[in-house]
Amino acid sequence: MTSDLIFLKLGGSLLTDKTTKEALRADVLARLAGEIAAARAERPAMRLVLGHGSGSFGHVAGKKHGTRQGVKTPAQWTGFAEVADAAARLNRHVIAALLKEGVPAFGLPPSASAQVMDGQVEFLMSEQIEKSLDVGLLPVVFGDVAFDAVRGGTIISTEEVMEFLSGGLRPAWFLMAGETTGVFDVHNQVVAEINRVNFQDILPALGASRGTDVTGGMASKVSSMIDLVQSQPGMTVRIFSGLEPGLLHRLLVEPRLQVGTAIRQA
Repeated sequence: MTSDLIFLKLGGSLLTDKTTKEALRADVLARLAGEIAAARAERPAMRLVLGHGSGSFGHVAGKKHGTRQGVKTPAQWTGFAEVADAAARLNRHVIAALLKEGVPAFGLPPSASAQVMDGQVEFLMSEQIEKSLDVGLLPVVFGDVAFDAVRGGTIISTEEVMEFLSGGLRPAWFLMAGETTGVFDVHNQVVAEINRVNFQDILPALGASRGTDVTGGMASKVSSMIDLVQSQPGMTVRIFSGLEPGLLHRLLVEPRLQVGTAIRQA
């Protein structure tokens, strides 16, 4: 895969109100879809893989049924199916918004191929993503349920899906759009760069996600991103606000733009 590949994650708390069940922020989604369309028009050769969180769709259902921890009983398997349906509903909203803007978005549910061992993703098929990119589609993945050899079933987060895929696809950039302008330190200032050296100094300032999040808050996300860039030194992760109009467009056109918080190898 080419080194200019971009991974983009739209956070669930950006697309939905995570404090209210299945509360879509339709205006935010429509604007972001428009910015993606504008960036693709400006950079026709751009190779982009999109992922989005489940927000108050999948996370609320997941918490209700305890799906992340494991699935064994008939009632839990019914819950497993309900979580999958909730996550897919948000995905359909995302796909529809992109198609409305003329972006040929193509949803690829991770549950169709994921193999998980006690919460750890061991296999995800990436061939469909590569083929989608080759023919000019925008592949879209999301946090989803998965069969688990130990737990029976579980939930895999969007970050876990994209982290696994990055091992084979090797993106140069992993852009993470959320509600905040970046990662904040104890003085409530945005940290320009995080790496393994300064992470422990910043850790006390990292709080939990607002609303329901069954796959972990900011501390766990930053920690996993540090591990990711250690394994892929050429990659830069950037956490930024998706609420600032125009910023996503600017970053897709020029990923080196110094905004938000960059996470890279020390």
